[in-house]
Amino acid sequence: MDHAAYTDIVAEQSARFLAVLRRADPDGVVPSTPAWTVADLVWHLAEVQWFWGAIVSDLLEDVDALTEPDRPEGAALVDLLRRSSADLVGALRERDPADTCWSWHEDGRSVGWVARRQAHEALIHRVDAELAAGVPVSAAPAELAADGVDELLRVMLKLPSWGTFTPDGCAVRVLADDTGNRWLVRFGRFTGTSPNTGTTYDDDTVEVVDAVSDEEVGTTVSGDAWDLDRWLWGRGPADPLRLGGDVSVAHRLRAIAEVE
Repeated sequence: MDHAAYTDIVAEQSARFLAVLRRADPDGVVPSTPAWTVADLVWHLAEVQWFWGAIVSDLLEDVDALTEPDRPEGAALVDLLRRSSADLVGALRERDPADTCWSWHEDGRSVGWVARRQAHEALIHRVDAELAAGVPVSAAPAELAADGVDELLRVMLKLPSWGTFTPDGCAVRVLADDTGNRWLVRFGRFTGTSPNTGTTYDDDTVEVVDAVSDEEVGTTVSGDAWDLDRWLWGRGPADPLRLGGDVSVAHRLRAIAEVE
């Protein structure tokens, strides 16, 4: 998928998010993120899109000077989201994907990276809005869903270079039946101290690899890409998937992948 396609997805999914809000109670709980109300969800997406829109618009290399807008309520909160979405989409369309900018991710210092990340951000939170409104969750195209699985496993869960990953001899194959995409995911411990925050980590985690020994792979998770994408993000059940081998390993992957 190219930069223009990702940018169009940001625009489309943000518009669908806004449309479904008309059927959601602002004070209702978001089932997929129960700590949030619908208003919290709107604020989250508005804040995220404002932030990245500002970065891309000015190709910022440092975000310390950015001042977050105050959180409004009611219709003003929805208006903030509408403006933030439009500003982000406009900035992405004006920039070259190779342009450099700030990112929290070691490999993310480009406008193209932002476009891909924000496409999946808008997609997943559109699902949140549909779940909160109690309307059927509409499917994403298989290619986009497979890209979402890949982005989660290879980007969101990629380990920083300052730590150490120690494999523990366990792995799982993730298979998207409708697109043919395959991922081999190895488990282990990530240890290290962040040079930026001083925080020390000792976490159960994963990395995507090209090969492991046959003894390490005892589990497969397979299904359509959209079912895999939603399951990994905690926005869909495991029921449509086929879990082969040690099911606890599949649930271990799901727990590691859980992000908001």
